[in-house]
Amino acid sequence: MKDSIEALGVPHTEVDVVIVNGEAVGFDYRLRDGDDIAVYPVFESFDVGSINRLRPKPLREVRFVLDVHLGKLASLLRRLGFDAFYRNNLDDPEIIDIALSQHRIILTRDIGILKQGRVTHGYWVRETDPEQQAAEIVRRFQLEHAARPFTRCPRCNGGLRKASADEIERKVPKKSRELYSRFYCCTGCGQMYWRGSHIPKLLQKFRRFGIDTGSVNTAS
Repeated sequence: MKDSIEALGVPHTEVDVVIVNGEAVGFDYRLRDGDDIAVYPVFESFDVGSINRLRPKPLREVRFVLDVHLGKLASLLRRLGFDAFYRNNLDDPEIIDIALSQHRIILTRDIGILKQGRVTHGYWVRETDPEQQAAEIVRRFQLEHAARPFTRCPRCNGGLRKASADEIERKVPKKSRELYSRFYCCTGCGQMYWRGSHIPKLLQKFRRFGIDTGSVNTAS
């Protein structure tokens, strides 16, 4: 069954339930002439009861690892507050190892990686424009209310904390110190951030992704 489904171009990571002649079967089912087959995608929000699901339960603490083609998407997901591991030199085995060891969902534009047997959670990104990709991921994984914008570093994926007075004095330009009052430092790379005039435009963009931004404090 698994080989036949993937031969049609559908990676097994996007299949949750297979029904043959009215009965749920596994990927190891051997096809017979005349079988009536129904293949269903991964269920994230629907209760499918006791049906024999073919994949592990969804990773509800959503964390991603992205392939080398999705660097801009990784940055956008980080701006939304999602844990998005990305390096531009990862090969397929490394991506799979990271996904398995850190319980991450693989996001990829290469459908081939999702057909590898070791992969348990993955998604083939259909869109090619980064902003449309972000909207696609938000819809697919129902992240509209899970985003925490401006809590993660878009450069390295590290979390942000309030900056100390010494860090502000050393790293923030004087003009910005005069205009704004809240500053943050990345716990990973040390990059400084503050709530500048660009924030309303970013929030408007996030709303186009479907993100609920009502609880985001935009004060400087």
